[in-house]
Amino acid sequence: MPLRALALAMISSLLVGCAVLSPLPKKSDTAQRLAMFPTEGLPLRAAVTIHWDDHAIPFIEAANDADLAFALGLVHAHLRLGQMELMRRIAAGRISEMVGPFATEIDHSLRILNYAAAAEASEKAMPPETKAWVEAFVAGINHYQTTAKALPAEFRILGLAREPWTVRDVLTVGRLASTDVNWLVWFSTLKLRQRTDWPALWARLLRNGGDSMASFRPDGRQATLDDILRGMSRSGSNSLAVAGARTRTGAALMANDPHLGLMLPNLWLIAGIKSPNVHVVGLMVPGIPFVALGRNARIAWGGTNMRAASSDLYDASKFKPGEITTRTERIRARWWRSTRITVRNTPVGPIITDAPLLKAGGAGPLALRWVGHDASDEITAFLHVQRAGNWRQFRAAFKTFAVSAQNMLYADVDGNIGQLMAIRLPVRRARAPRDLVLDPSDPRERWHGFLTVLDLPSSYNPKAGFLASANNKPAPAAVPIGYFFSTDDRVERMAALMTGTGKVDVAALKAVQRDVYLISAVKLRDLIVKKIDANGVAKGLAPAEVKLLEALRGWDGHYRTASRGAVAFELVHHYLATALRRRLYAPEVADVLASQSRNKALLIQDLERAEAKALSADLAAALAAAAAKHDDFKDWGDYHRLVVNHPLGRLPVIGERFRFVDAPAEGSNDTLWKTAHGTTDERHPARFGSNARHISDLSDPDANWFTLLGGQDGWFNSANFTDQVPLWLKGEYVKVPFRIETVRKDFPHKTTLSPGTK
Repeated sequence: MPLRALALAMISSLLVGCAVLSPLPKKSDTAQRLAMFPTEGLPLRAAVTIHWDDHAIPFIEAANDADLAFALGLVHAHLRLGQMELMRRIAAGRISEMVGPFATEIDHSLRILNYAAAAEASEKAMPPETKAWVEAFVAGINHYQTTAKALPAEFRILGLAREPWTVRDVLTVGRLASTDVNWLVWFSTLKLRQRTDWPALWARLLRNGGDSMASFRPDGRQATLDDILRGMSRSGSNSLAVAGARTRTGAALMANDPHLGLMLPNLWLIAGIKSPNVHVVGLMVPGIPFVALGRNARIAWGGTNMRAASSDLYDASKFKPGEITTRTERIRARWWRSTRITVRNTPVGPIITDAPLLKAGGAGPLALRWVGHDASDEITAFLHVQRAGNWRQFRAAFKTFAVSAQNMLYADVDGNIGQLMAIRLPVRRARAPRDLVLDPSDPRERWHGFLTVLDLPSSYNPKAGFLASANNKPAPAAVPIGYFFSTDDRVERMAALMTGTGKVDVAALKAVQRDVYLISAVKLRDLIVKKIDANGVAKGLAPAEVKLLEALRGWDGHYRTASRGAVAFELVHHYLATALRRRLYAPEVADVLASQSRNKALLIQDLERAEAKALSADLAAALAAAAAKHDDFKDWGDYHRLVVNHPLGRLPVIGERFRFVDAPAEGSNDTLWKTAHGTTDERHPARFGSNARHISDLSDPDANWFTLLGGQDGWFNSANFTDQVPLWLKGEYVKVPFRIETVRKDFPHKTTLSPGTK
């Protein structure tokens, strides 16, 4: 589309779409919002009671499983229907229907990635009990959407219709949340594959195992696609299980803080549910009918993304024309004409480079093989986890689980802890690939079956008395588990905080989740200072540069909001890394290296091998530039911001009204309290990081604490839209009991659902 036509389309969308400019809903308190909940004439077998606390956290009490699942669907729709509809359309590649032709290329990419590919087969393979549960959940969503007198503002603003949900919609949204984060590494590195030094670059990336950071690319649509894939997938987390021998109570402790895109509504909601066969409390993904992180009467569970090798890229030019099939799809665009696209598929999967945003810098046609394009059953796995009472049952539950691969942690009331790999792992060559793109005609490069959780290593009651996971490299296996993992900063920091501390309690775990010390930053700072001193750079510095260097030397490695040393380090890091990489690498290589999570480790390697005279000039220039900017920021919180907005905040002109939080941010890229950012000399927002917290003490069923960055309710201007933000910033929690007696006593609001037909 010509740029002029696109500009006219955007202007038209703003003028015609006057709903975007209409007022948001008036402020409403918790009672007013609960009055909107449907309570009569429901297709239930018996009455259901929903208890709510003042943060709109629900606890559903039902006499049977079918009614519980139906009521759970009602609750998800009540709290997050607008968000769920956005997620459903994103997963289906229907963004243009909401925002116009700007998103056509994004939709094209999503249609090729095809998150719905396995939905039909997965639904057919579900056990009857699972299918009945999901169907009842979907019926609850549809009943709410059909009967609601007032729909979320997203319906009006984005022109959404009341479309019934299906089981396949639930499965497709689940696949979106299971995006393989390795793709983000590929999209940023494939453009380098045409270079003559590509083999050495690829070997270095594999050796360092860096994964992609938040995108700050100038191309808005590419950055938006990256944000969608990263921000809505379960791509990061911290999880910590402490054995009873190490705790004050003798029962195990579980702590989880997942990492996702920082947006409103939060990508989690807190809920408790109880029926004769189900009793659990924890964190749920809106539109997905199970507790992903939480506890039941006997066990608690958590997890982090494994960054597993669940995908491969193949040279599609190696396939014969008869092996490639095609289908045509229509992308509808709001306020614009439809676009027809052709999607090509090979025996291994779709040709992703047919999408404009995935062309990969001129690379030939590339086909994607992904475990997520095959049928699997994650819902049954977690329904079994919710009922598990011991390690054996917990481990067996994941035999049907495929994507996204998770390091799952376990803790129980008897003090036991464990860790396993929830995955369906392709059987392939044992060595790392010599190239990012494989030859499909070579049988050694194809997949030859799969391994499951029962075939892979696990850990149960290790001598250390704790298990920690932070997207780091797991235990080795007979086949490659993955190639690109997070840095070891977070897992090493958790280990350091757990080692030699004596008995551990909930307060200690809360401190772990709020910790902002970064080991790799201290190592890099120490090396920079060493090089400054060794090369005589500190001689003859201007007063502002001396002041900056003092702040750098005196920094304690903590990214607290009041820290001036953190600002000094990040400014020096930014200018030094930019100068060094500009001198050592071509611009496109420098950009890729800067985008890796292990960029500090890569920079240390470059510093160690840099020629002394050139490095001295780089250091002097970095100190001078950083000193000139240092006083522009009062402290780290002034420089590093927590800006949280609704996805509509990305819209031009009117996006400002959908930005709800702008506060000083603790933490950094690889601190336990993660708030990821790019290297920059400007005030900047964190785009990705910790967005929920959970801690359970298995000695007491009611000892469960949660916090969301945001709130439970997705309804604009409701009392519970952002009410947990102050708690989040202070490191405080909401206690959510498990015992139904405690819930009845402590949750002040009650909604009774009555069966019958109006």
